[in-house]
Amino acid sequence: MLKHPFLDVPYEPKLRYFLGPFDTYDREETLGEAFSHYNINLDIDREQLIKKYIIDNGSDLTYRHRKVLCDHLESALSDETYDFSQLFSQAPGYYCTLPEGWSDMENPRGFFEDIYRLTNEWWKDDLQKASLENQSTW
Repeated sequence: MLKHPFLDVPYEPKLRYFLGPFDTYDREETLGEAFSHYNINLDIDREQLIKKYIIDNGSDLTYRHRKVLCDHLESALSDETYDFSQLFSQAPGYYCTLPEGWSDMENPRGFFEDIYRLTNEWWKDDLQKASLENQSTW
């Protein structure tokens, strides 16, 4: 069973993990200020944010964790009824403050489609490596 990268518990991927790098809680004056220069509704800004804060920041994930997380995202994207906007609201027990205005994002599904496209592009070798393994042995 695949274990969490930092804890001795089973790893259960959650789409909110993709939002973790954008958590501005207690960092409003630094990270929050940096995010204020981007418009989350513009494709070019979204792509820059995803590359810098998810792709480049994903180094704490092993190739196996990346595969499981991307598979989970693919599953959600294949469900036409999945409400991606709910991921941007404060969930009980999930303490993440997203940048101002993100809860009003025009196309939350599009944001996650961009994440899927870019992670599959930039993590291609890791995802391929993991797909060649027997996941039941993890």
